[in-house]
Amino acid sequence: MPQIAENLAAIRERVRAAAVQSGRSPDAVKLLAVSKTFPPGAVAEAYAAGQGRFGENRVQELAAKAPALPKAIEWHQIGHLQANKVRGALEFASWIHAVDSLSLLRRIERLAAEMAVHPKLLLEVNVSGEESKFGLRPQDVSALLRELPQDAPAPVVGLMTMAPLDAPQELLHAVFGGLRRLRDQVQQEAGRALPELSMGMSGDFEVAIQEGSTIVRVGSAIFGHR
Repeated sequence: MPQIAENLAAIRERVRAAAVQSGRSPDAVKLLAVSKTFPPGAVAEAYAAGQGRFGENRVQELAAKAPALPKAIEWHQIGHLQANKVRGALEFASWIHAVDSLSLLRRIERLAAEMAVHPKLLLEVNVSGEESKFGLRPQDVSALLRELPQDAPAPVVGLMTMAPLDAPQELLHAVFGGLRRLRDQVQQEAGRALPELSMGMSGDFEVAIQEGSTIVRVGSAIFGHR
């Protein structure tokens, strides 16, 4: 069995175990393979091993890879998205994880309507408060959602966050649990269902699953170190 396939099998088992230990169904957690910087061949190998969801940070890399790979792949744009890159992202990505301002959200909605596409959007929230990170302030999320029509062409379906690098377990629980509690709060305040929580990466996804993550973004544990 190729190494990527072996790594995928190991990660799937860890996802399953973390979900079961948390009293959740393994089917409630989606595994997103983060393929940034890895060649199309690595993506093809993972796809052959049954992985159908892949995430890219840069629109240019997504646009270079997607046409060379199976059309059935579900692409996620997970990195910071500049306004002038939105059209390119919408050409290939069916999910956008890092919507971090009302202006970006409105541009995505306008271009999605123009292009007749319906990507699912996640609002990026800077739960940890790190100045180096992008994302909305937690207290601004409800107000932003109230600006969005319920029938928008690109629906907001949840929230996304990143924990500090090498954070201790207590901080991981605080950040990931904080996003879940924020989601629960803004669902009531904005009157909008937000079923998805994108949180957890190679080094912390099991804690994220314990705290309610529905999408874990795993790269190096599948493809190796960059």
